[in-house]
Amino acid sequence: MMPPAKSADPMHALSAASPAQIERRRQRLMQILANGLPTLPSYVLDLNALLSSASVDLKKVGKVIRTDPSLSAQVLRLCNSALFGLRRRVISIEQAAVLLGTERLRTLILTCSVMQFAGKRLAAERLATFWQHSFLAALLSERIARQTDYFEKEQAYLGGLLHDIGQLPLWMVVVEDESRHLPPPPPDWPDNCHLEREFFGMDHCKVGRWMAVSWNFMPSFLDVFEAHHHPDRAKHDPYLVGIIAVADRFLHAQQDAAPEHSPDTPSTLETLPSDTASADFIQSCLPQLVESERHALLEMLQTEYIHLLPLVQLGITTASGNGTHQSH
Repeated sequence: MMPPAKSADPMHALSAASPAQIERRRQRLMQILANGLPTLPSYVLDLNALLSSASVDLKKVGKVIRTDPSLSAQVLRLCNSALFGLRRRVISIEQAAVLLGTERLRTLILTCSVMQFAGKRLAAERLATFWQHSFLAALLSERIARQTDYFEKEQAYLGGLLHDIGQLPLWMVVVEDESRHLPPPPPDWPDNCHLEREFFGMDHCKVGRWMAVSWNFMPSFLDVFEAHHHPDRAKHDPYLVGIIAVADRFLHAQQDAAPEHSPDTPSTLETLPSDTASADFIQSCLPQLVESERHALLEMLQTEYIHLLPLVQLGITTASGNGTHQSH
């Protein structure tokens, strides 16, 4: 997502690809996965379930959020910031839900909590593009699930949010190597499984699967983490993986749509790349859909992307700018 600085060292390619360096990075990843990875807070799943229900119980939402004083303070601080322009001061989580709406509140809460989880080891601002992709994938995956009548819309949201979580240990290795003045990976390594394997000895899909196992996630999430680049390889819930693969591929196409523009600028319908100007890529991920369903889904994605991008950018900006996410 967010490429590291290019190396000026002409020996970069040779030293970065040496078997000894690759094995050192692989061993470091194994060490991080064994004993250096923060635990995803359990309330992330609880809050998502509560705020995704048709009838939201605000008392239960407030109770869960208050189990983490830091998260409670963050939510209230974000709601009372000038960015939201609310006319009166928010003093309770219940008020925040009413004034902001549950979808916006959910996006802010999950942005804060998941970024805080990763921020124990990495600065959030370093991974701004990673987080933007993750949260947009979550929101679009949920909308795809809704449009295609997939019964587990909450799983689609969380799967989209966490599908690239295996990149975080890779970033930890990159940051450690930078501090030791070791060669960086190629600039376009994030989400490129081939380059990741060449540089780290494994890719983020394999790392993500190990993380899901360590967090005791359900088998369908192991599928999401490991097979979102190849949904046909999913063993437990191919439809869920296909949903997230559609969101993932659509977003990458938007990122590549207009190189002359800022990556934060959404594509218009006129600038959409050829691979998303048709619904063919959807067929490879969700072959169950007929042609009319694929085209309707593509139209929805194009509209929702332009609508959701500012909301996600706002959540990331406020969550990463409050001084709570420090790298160690």
